[in-house]
Amino acid sequence: MRILNTIERVKQPITSDCNHSRPRRSILKRAMETAATLERAKTEGWTDEEVVERIKAGDTALYEIVMRRYNQRLYRVARAILHDDAEAEDVMQDAYVRAYEHLHQFAGRAPFSAWLTRIAVNEALVRVRSRNRTERLEEAGQDGELSMSVVETSPDPEQSASRAELGQLLEDAVLGLPEQFRTVVMLRDVEELNTSETAAALDLSEENVKVRLHRGHAMLRGWLFARVGAEAKNAFPFMGVRCDRVVRGVFLRLAELTTDRPQNQ
Repeated sequence: MRILNTIERVKQPITSDCNHSRPRRSILKRAMETAATLERAKTEGWTDEEVVERIKAGDTALYEIVMRRYNQRLYRVARAILHDDAEAEDVMQDAYVRAYEHLHQFAGRAPFSAWLTRIAVNEALVRVRSRNRTERLEEAGQDGELSMSVVETSPDPEQSASRAELGQLLEDAVLGLPEQFRTVVMLRDVEELNTSETAAALDLSEENVKVRLHRGHAMLRGWLFARVGAEAKNAFPFMGVRCDRVVRGVFLRLAELTTDRPQNQ
């Protein structure tokens, strides 16, 4: 019931109507209480671990906090692996549902953000393998040489103008990298994770992260990031309607689960 109430709140703004029936007022009241709790969590700065413990205790609506905190990060890493917006959103929903079903397994040995990101990475890699694109995961070229695939730009004036913007230029450059370098660059330079966080998220050693980042920068010819500078953090945005769509989609899928595992563990 908590999940269904949350879906109702995400789908529609709260409106005032004197003709609403009593059940409708009850739903609105619970929706307002949930909204107040979400605002309190934001104001008081609840940590991921605090939010997760409350979710495991039965306050499922708070899962929205987790999704809104990490929608952009999960989108960026899934987009880097899959090269497809729609599939990236699907992977995000899959990752959130899988994480919810296994919240009882989160032991806090690594940051929750790294645990969640790793789930999204795994979900994306499963999709890559299912599309028979495993060659994108291997070191490019048998002779040790690496090549960078340049994303095609449209010749029409409107898109040419868009490509001139620094944020778009960065997106095209990053998406042109081979996958093993692209995910590291995305997490380190765009998402601004540190080396240890990136290593935990991708299940790599810190030394491997450093090597891949160095080689990725070399393929980007160094000057690209120097010119883009602070604009890097603004690339690959995921917000507004798209953010709401993922949150709503996850809650709809959670509502279909026959068991509420985090509460029963």
